[in-house]
Amino acid sequence: MKFSDTVAMLLKSKETSRVISITPDQSVYEAIETMAEHGIGALLVLSEHRLVGILSERDYARKVILKGHSSREMQVHEIMTSPVVFVTPHHTVDECMAIMTRHHFRHLPVVDDEAVIGVVSIGDLVKWIISGQAQTIEELQGYIAGAYPG
Repeated sequence: MKFSDTVAMLLKSKETSRVISITPDQSVYEAIETMAEHGIGALLVLSEHRLVGILSERDYARKVILKGHSSREMQVHEIMTSPVVFVTPHHTVDECMAIMTRHHFRHLPVVDDEAVIGVVSIGDLVKWIISGQAQTIEELQGYIAGAYPG
């Protein structure tokens, strides 16, 4: 579990790779309900199985709540972020962290041949890196204790 590992490796290790999505014509209220139901902070916006946007809690807070709009009356396409920055399964963990840092967002869709195959969050990336560091520490402790083969 290293910075140079691919997103494909990370997605395989996740407990669930199910993509939760909504359509652009659904209400913002439905989107927030869906996020709450699944305990997630962002939804992919798909139209005819194609990624057309992403909607985060931040979008909701800044574009609906702060402007005094009604989430029941607004549609997702009115506040979603589009176009969407995404990665492919071949991008590395390090590249994903750089993209998220540069663009100031916490969720990154993974697309392969125009099909969404997953989403990685900043939490997923941090968990991956911490696991790799724990593994390295164990190996170093073994080496110091003389248990290292070779």
